[in-house]
Amino acid sequence: MMNKVVLVTGANSGIGLALCERLLGSHDAEGLHLCLACRNMRRAHAARSALLGAHPAAQVTLLQMDTSSISSVLSAARELQLRFNRLDYVYLNAGIMPNPQFDLKAFFKGLFSSSVITMFATGEGILTQKDGVTPDGLQEVFATNLFGHFLLVRELEPLICQPGQTSQLIWTSSSNARRSAFSLEDVQHRKGSEPYSSSKYASDLLSLAINTRYNKLGLYSSVICPGFVMTNLTYGILPSFPAFLWTLLMPLLWLIRVFTNTFTLTPYNGAEALVWLFNQKPERLDPRAKYHSLTSVLGHSYTQLRQMDVDLDTSQALYDKLLRLEREAKRKPIAS
Repeated sequence: MMNKVVLVTGANSGIGLALCERLLGSHDAEGLHLCLACRNMRRAHAARSALLGAHPAAQVTLLQMDTSSISSVLSAARELQLRFNRLDYVYLNAGIMPNPQFDLKAFFKGLFSSSVITMFATGEGILTQKDGVTPDGLQEVFATNLFGHFLLVRELEPLICQPGQTSQLIWTSSSNARRSAFSLEDVQHRKGSEPYSSSKYASDLLSLAINTRYNKLGLYSSVICPGFVMTNLTYGILPSFPAFLWTLLMPLLWLIRVFTNTFTLTPYNGAEALVWLFNQKPERLDPRAKYHSLTSVLGHSYTQLRQMDVDLDTSQALYDKLLRLEREAKRKPIAS
C-alpha cells in the first residue's frame, strides 16, 4: 500500500474526518498521502492540525473546493492535476441537507408506532428540506451532493484512468436514498421537498453507470451507507432543539441500537464501510451493492452489503442527462 494518494471531499468534520483519522491510524498508513478537499479552509486547517497532532509524520495536504460551485470544482481539478500524477482513491463524501423541516408531531406519533426504527434510520415521514439555488443556477443540494462530484470525476479522468492503474471512487450515500424521491424528469428535484433523498438515490444510480462505462479503464465505483450517525448534519435537523432534550434523547438512541444494527451513532463507526472498501480489491466488489456500516449491540463495527434498488436503464439515462448538463454549464459564463 505504498505511495497511495487519497482524496476526500468534505473531510474537515464528521464521517470524512473520522475516515482520515482511521486511515492514518491503520497499518497501511505508511506512504499514504491524504488530500482533504474542503469548502471551509479555517475548519480544514484545524482538521489537518488535529490529524498531524496524532500522526506527525503523515502526509496531509489541503485543497479548497466547494462542490456546489462549478468554478471551484474546475479550479480544484486543475490544482490536483498540477500536484499529483495519479489518484488511487477518491472519497465523494461532501454533502448538505439545508433548511431541514422537522415534523415534531409526526415524530412523537412515530415514537409509539411499529415504524419507529425506520423513522429514526431514514427520516421518512418526519423530514423534508427547503432547497436553494446556487449562483450557477443549479439546485443547491443537487449541485453539492451530486453534480459537483460528477463534474470532479469527469475532470479527474487523467488521474484516475491511467493504463495499468486501478482507482476507486467511493460515494457516501444514505439510508434516506429512496427511489420514490427521485425522478428522471426532475433530476435536480426542483419540484419536490426531499432533495437530499433524491440526490443520494441519484448517487447510487450514478455509481452503477460509472462502473458500466469505466471499469474497462481501471476505474471502479462503490457506494456506502454510514448508518444513523450523530454529526453536524444530524444536529442541524433540529437546530433549536434544547441541549437537555438531546441529553434525554441520546439514551433512547442507544436503546434503539439493541433492535437495529444501523444505529452506528459515532462518526468512527459510520466510517467503517469507507475503511473496509479501502482494503478491498475493487474488481471483486458488487457494482449493484451498497456497503453498509453497521454496529452491534456491544459496539462492534462491521460492513455488510445490501443490494441497491437501481436499474441499468435509469442509471444510464441519468448519466446522459448529467453529461448534457455538464456541456450546458461549461458553455455558460462561470459564476465566481
